Amino acid sequence: MLDLVVRDALIADGSGAPLAAGDLGVSGGRIVAMGKLAEPARETVDAQGLVLAPGIVDVHTHYDAQLTWEQRCSPSPALGVTTVVIGNCGFSIAPCPPGQRDLVARNLSEVEGMSLDALRAGIDWRFESYGDYLDMIERKGMVPNVAGFVGHSTVRTAVMGEAASERAATADEVATMRRLVAAGIAAGAIGFASSSSENHNGYGGVPMPSRLAEEPELLQLAGVLGEAGRGVFQMTVGPRTPVALLERIARETGRTAVFSSVFQNDAFPERGPAQLADCAAAQSRGARVFGQVSCQPLTMEFTLANPYPFHSLDAWAPLKGASVERIAEALRDPGFRARFRASLTTPKRGTIFYGNWARLQVAEVASKEHRAAEGRSVAELAAAEGRDPLDFFFDFGLSENLRTVFVGQLVNADEEKLEPLLRNPAAVVALSDAGAHLSLMCDAGFGPHLLGHWTRERKSFTLPEAVRRLTADPAGIYGIPDRGRIAPGYAADLLLFDPETVGVSRIRRQADLPGGGTRMIRDPLGVHGVWVNGVHVFDGKDYVPQKTLPGKLLRDAGVAPAV
Repeated sequence: MLDLVVRDALIADGSGAPLAAGDLGVSGGRIVAMGKLAEPARETVDAQGLVLAPGIVDVHTHYDAQLTWEQRCSPSPALGVTTVVIGNCGFSIAPCPPGQRDLVARNLSEVEGMSLDALRAGIDWRFESYGDYLDMIERKGMVPNVAGFVGHSTVRTAVMGEAASERAATADEVATMRRLVAAGIAAGAIGFASSSSENHNGYGGVPMPSRLAEEPELLQLAGVLGEAGRGVFQMTVGPRTPVALLERIARETGRTAVFSSVFQNDAFPERGPAQLADCAAAQSRGARVFGQVSCQPLTMEFTLANPYPFHSLDAWAPLKGASVERIAEALRDPGFRARFRASLTTPKRGTIFYGNWARLQVAEVASKEHRAAEGRSVAELAAAEGRDPLDFFFDFGLSENLRTVFVGQLVNADEEKLEPLLRNPAAVVALSDAGAHLSLMCDAGFGPHLLGHWTRERKSFTLPEAVRRLTADPAGIYGIPDRGRIAPGYAADLLLFDPETVGVSRIRRQADLPGGGTRMIRDPLGVHGVWVNGVHVFDGKDYVPQKTLPGKLLRDAGVAPAV
């Protein structure tokens, strides 16, 4: 008897092949039969012509902390994700000596827009090495499958403490870091991740530690992957990090190098296409280099008390980590306003806000008398009063003691220009940042968005193509075996959805973090079921209660070469 049979489905197998009508049989967590099946099963699902696809493989998440207190990795499984890769950008929470725990939490709270109170209340610190961390989350269990990067900033902090955000490392310190990275890879990490992004700042506005690493340090640490003969290198790049550096690392290690992020950016329209062209050129020379592209606008909610989108602007540098009182004082200063205006007129590469006030809206006001402003852009509101948008923006925020919630579409807003980036073979559709920026955004539903908006509505992809870009492609590029396809012998990670309604809801706020903290969340549309290793985890309306969590820690990920 089979464990599960899904009958009468339209199967999108992840290869890009046309949809095929049929049944699917599962036993022992793996797909064992396809076609017209008569064998009985312990669980039978009548798909009634819905599409059955592999579960989505989300290669850019930040569930490292959340996994220690909440094993669902909510909201990702409800949104069709069956495999998550954590530790991106170098922001793992291990290895971490006891004396550095609060420093890691403080930096994570700032760079990933998380509640420090929630992190302090929620993280289970019963680990020190990266292997200890993997062992602990494996014991706790997990709903989706999980693979994790060893994080550069975390390794640097473990070795150098607060000095990690202040200076270059010594030769002895780099040697110690190499040992920690090698131990993490040996324990089953998918690879090593880093960041040079100028948007990545820690607690009090200090640079995240990996930004202080000199190139020889980065090359030595990434070189561990070549010595181990396994692992993926991931890096979130700043404007001074060329694709050529990723190509060098890929070539010298013989491993895959993937970087974040390739954006459609009105201020620098040539950058994204050029980055992917450089990836294609590197691939033609035998180096496996890919760029991550999001299929959604990078939309963030923020207040002027902590405006993450401004952190890359020179004028805001003195205010990173400043008190509300200090920020309010600066916003009233005409000199500061002049400097801020100058930063917008001469944006640097890496800037994610450059003064498009029509794409910045009032999301939520703090004062009832301002309620009419909600849902309207700063440009519209300023024009109605005959005022300069920047002055209106600062004055409006000041009038509400910097508690106004603004929402901005920062990049990827021009879909005509974004589409060629998404379709580029050198692109990995990713960048959900799920588990991070909880108070600012929730892009965990990128998969249903690609299947609904880009496939059904815009017709930019055929359905088989879209499924492949979300499943087999990332699994192959990251060397994740037996995932991302529907075929005999593959793990039964499955997504059942209605192609006519699949999508993602509007964002909403939910109070379920440790200590009562809130986060932004989205819900699936048109999703009828999700299975992880053959176990039903989401029924289209809610999570299915589990006696034993079905997800697996993918210690073998990153071993296979990229496609």
